[in-house]
Amino acid sequence: MIKVNSHILSNGLRLVHSDSFKTSMACVNVLYDVGARDEEPEHTGIAHLMEHLMFSGSKNAPSYDNPLQEAGAQNNAWTDNDFTNYYVNLPAVNLETALFLESDRMCDLDLSPRSLGVQKKVVAEEFKERVLNQPYGDVYTHLRSLAYKVHPYRWPTIGLSVQQILDVPLDYVKNFYRKHYAPNNAVLSIVGDVPFDKAVELTEKWFSEIPRGDVPQRNLPKELAQTERRVLEVERDVPQNLIMMAFHIPSCLDAAYPAYDIVTDFLASGKSSRLNRLVRESGKFVSADSYVDDSCHPGLLVMSAYLQDSVSFDEAEELLLNELKGVAENVTDREFQKTLNIREVNHETSLLSISNVAFSLAKSTLVATPDFYLNEVERYRAVKLENVKAKAKSLLSMPYNVLRYKAKNA
Repeated sequence: MIKVNSHILSNGLRLVHSDSFKTSMACVNVLYDVGARDEEPEHTGIAHLMEHLMFSGSKNAPSYDNPLQEAGAQNNAWTDNDFTNYYVNLPAVNLETALFLESDRMCDLDLSPRSLGVQKKVVAEEFKERVLNQPYGDVYTHLRSLAYKVHPYRWPTIGLSVQQILDVPLDYVKNFYRKHYAPNNAVLSIVGDVPFDKAVELTEKWFSEIPRGDVPQRNLPKELAQTERRVLEVERDVPQNLIMMAFHIPSCLDAAYPAYDIVTDFLASGKSSRLNRLVRESGKFVSADSYVDDSCHPGLLVMSAYLQDSVSFDEAEELLLNELKGVAENVTDREFQKTLNIREVNHETSLLSISNVAFSLAKSTLVATPDFYLNEVERYRAVKLENVKAKAKSLLSMPYNVLRYKAKNA
């Protein structure tokens, strides 16, 4: 059982903590409540650019990485549509090094023409590598713009173009930093061999003097209900045809979300899942998959497959829908229990990692309660099989989105 402790500083920074681990290590995780959803259409990719800039050094620490290397630490970060996350794993005796560095870049980041110029080039090269020069690299750009028409989920985290990243002015970046990188817009989690009173003491020491920020109230446009099936076909120089089908589902906070997630377990989790069996037995697909967005606003359930050369997009779509129909009609109690058991094992295994727990506590604190993700098994165990079948059936009756990603020589 993981014990969770919480503390809120006067400036609004939320500390969440657990020392339910027999380890000499600790994880410091800082989750900021800002992501690609907080960008403007003419300035996409800025949240991801800001993530890179956070490693440019700060007022009292010109190098972020060197002190961590000397402390025996490993660190990384990522950005998605909802959040930006930073974490450090290090020996617990060196915890204060990580807290000092995180506090200094929270309030005194080096945002200069030089640092911005360097990181623009880095992010632009990453965009080219991941999107422009990689097979299938732009599939999510097309899928998101097909499924969303007004909500900022309509662009990917990395942004819509290299040029938007290269053109963003320094003043705009500074304003983005001031608006979103504030203690009252973040959660700090500390997990490992650190007593709670020590975690509170050090958090107060390093973060309490950082002033609250004037964080803007989020007021995002609501996506209108989709009324018709949408199809987009693009042609690229790729090895095989790819089909992607996206259905609108509720956010990860909605009570109905776990049932949709379990639908994708039936479809694609494990060798005996429906889509994996379809790949093996039909000879129609090279591979197939299904998953849901774990997003704070209404997201997507996606089914995808790489097609064998002889298979048309129409046939592929029909085959995938048939598997979804099978979930709506033919799932047995035994299969349901097996799926829940696998999910429980995977969840419990993930909780053996202090990094996973640190992030889970931070995200839970932002979106719900500190133990929201720790209690995932109980939430999923409460779902009834008939409810899962009903959700699969509802997907079959709703207008959805189809991306036909065509190989040039197919």
